[in-house]
Amino acid sequence: MLGRIMVLARVSGVPRQLGQVPQEATRLFVSAGGNDALRSEGVLGEAARSVGEALARLSDLVERFREDYRAMLEAVLARGLPTALCTIYDPRFPDALRQRLAITGLALFNDMILREAFRHGLPVIDLRLVCSEAADFANPIEPSVRGGRKIAAAITRLAVEHNFQQRRATIYTEGA
Repeated sequence: MLGRIMVLARVSGVPRQLGQVPQEATRLFVSAGGNDALRSEGVLGEAARSVGEALARLSDLVERFREDYRAMLEAVLARGLPTALCTIYDPRFPDALRQRLAITGLALFNDMILREAFRHGLPVIDLRLVCSEAADFANPIEPSVRGGRKIAAAITRLAVEHNFQQRRATIYTEGA
């Protein structure tokens, strides 16, 4: 029996969504941060005088994300339900340079998600590995029906297999 599972999205929207979690929910899955990262994508096109200056800008964005994500996660964990996190999946931009820059930038955001999972002993679904093929996407930034099925299978696998009482960070990469 899986019980009632609630999937939460977007860092800034999670506090509102927490108020909508049904009393009978047994687990929370947080998939948040992709839209936060997308809002920051413009920095990748900005000119910089040095690699250091560019990295400093990225560092500022990621630090702000870390603070927001940490506060969001504290609110989620205060609910007292077994919780799992999801990384941000890699997009599928048709422009090769935009794709490479996006994946590089997202690695910094995903690192923050993983660090928080490790800090709290939470399991993680690595959506970069779950949605790893072009057919897993309906457009550059959203999963297709196939991708959605793969995500649902990964959620189901984690919900069935993971022992939340152990407070052990475990990475799940597929549903099978």
